[in-house]
Amino acid sequence: MQKEVSTILREIEAVLKLVKEDEIKALIKSIVKARRVVTVGAGRVGLATKGFAMRLGHLGFAAYALGDMGVPSLGVKGDLVLVASGSGETPSIAFLAETAKQSGATVILLTGNPNSRMGKIADLVVCIHAPSKASKGKISSRQPMTTLNEQCLQIFFDALVLKLMRELGETSESMHARHTNLE
Repeated sequence: MQKEVSTILREIEAVLKLVKEDEIKALIKSIVKARRVVTVGAGRVGLATKGFAMRLGHLGFAAYALGDMGVPSLGVKGDLVLVASGSGETPSIAFLAETAKQSGATVILLTGNPNSRMGKIADLVVCIHAPSKASKGKISSRQPMTTLNEQCLQIFFDALVLKLMRELGETSESMHARHTNLE
């Protein structure tokens, strides 16, 4: 088992080392100035985006994950839609990104395929060069299907939370105060 864990960790590190710092800075700036953030993704990628929306809420942002019943209508200046799609071509997600863009929201895409359908409409593209349905990525993986991409997104989002905590002066304790008490 240790061999497999080491392989997975090496793959994740190899992919995340390729993310450009200027893209990360632009993403953080966009999140910090957003009035509301809605995260969007399908399948296991969608699970990563939902977890990130939850942490944004713990940081004090008005954040929602697509599929939640309380997602507000978009279109007011300052609305941000954060889309994750390895291929940038998932039809249902592309349609949602296009709808958000037409409504006036800023669209940010995390993808390994910046020239995709969604990449062409996004205001900012953050490249996560893991294998997807559309490409093999810059890093090959021994893991099945698009597992590496999904893992990288989860770790990327968690690292982004740490950067946001530092920028906003948040602590685990201040964030925990915003955590639900209905458990």
